[in-house]
Amino acid sequence: MPKITPKNNINTTNELRAVDFFCGGGGMSYGMMKAGINVIAGIDCEPKCRETYEANISGAEFIEADVFKLKPFYLKRKLNLEKNDNNLVLIGCSPCQFWSIINTEKKKSKKSKNLLKEFTRFVKYFNPGYVVVENVPGVLRQKEESGLKKFLEWLESNGYNVHFNVHNVSDYGVPQNRKRFTLIANRVSDVEILPLKIEGKRLTVRDVLGNTNGFPTISHGHDDNTPFLHKVMKLGEKNLERLIYVEKDGGNRFGFAAIPHLQLECFVGRDNSFRDTFGRIWWDRPSPTITTKFYNISNGRFVHPEENRALSLREGAVLQSFPKDYKFFGKGIDSIARIIGNAVPPAYARSIGLAIKQNADAVQN
Repeated sequence: MPKITPKNNINTTNELRAVDFFCGGGGMSYGMMKAGINVIAGIDCEPKCRETYEANISGAEFIEADVFKLKPFYLKRKLNLEKNDNNLVLIGCSPCQFWSIINTEKKKSKKSKNLLKEFTRFVKYFNPGYVVVENVPGVLRQKEESGLKKFLEWLESNGYNVHFNVHNVSDYGVPQNRKRFTLIANRVSDVEILPLKIEGKRLTVRDVLGNTNGFPTISHGHDDNTPFLHKVMKLGEKNLERLIYVEKDGGNRFGFAAIPHLQLECFVGRDNSFRDTFGRIWWDRPSPTITTKFYNISNGRFVHPEENRALSLREGAVLQSFPKDYKFFGKGIDSIARIIGNAVPPAYARSIGLAIKQNADAVQN
């Protein structure tokens, strides 16, 4: 790595401390923590995330707050933050449904379209050493509407070196194809910081799931109330019959398309639409993107490669790169799956954190 030149008046004596806005169940916080960054707080308006966050992010405070109402000065006092702290990392991974290409109800997610603008208020107030933003690629495609264009202009005019691009998390130790917009900005050195890629081949489903990786064979509807949560949605009789005709290891709904009582009306004459629905994931590829509906076979390619069932909660979590002992809490499969699917994959977060830590260490040396 080339020698990094610190900018003038840089204080490099303190450890990196991070505040994770829109923290959810802690995917980003956990990855940052594993990179050696002290995560002091996670902020989210969803109380259902608290128990999961607090159970896994040791030493961090969960602050339940609506960012539209949250004041920077309140955060300054509560967390003992200072302005212009070169070792402060502000992270903003806001809910992204409004800018997603996935067909969501835009009216329900309309409020989320301004979350980047709200996060900008805190960046301007604290002027931290490091800023991280992770979101769907749609915020880059619609720079002006999402607030990204003005945010970039402010960062660059205030002395930040800014990296922003769309990355596939499968290049960073996550066994999943998931494209994410990522911005890493720093004002403590004169270099651009990029997430650190892993060396060697990308992880595949076979590397993390299956009997040899601690996932026993189970049937649909299997209940698991242990912390491992190898729990699966129960299928109706007809859906179970459909899966019998879906070829193992990557098959799709065309396996039952010619069987009249199994073919769905909505698919008749629409062979090029929703091709992944009822599809199996492949053993020797990274999985498709794990969404909040990965437990449901009619919401994407979420069928086990061999077994006639959807992915279990723990399988979805591992494909998101959560460790097998990560604790999840919720009232049902759907609530826990939402926490898992909405999370930043921890392995990807760690690659961002390691790049920041590497930069900070180089500045100190």
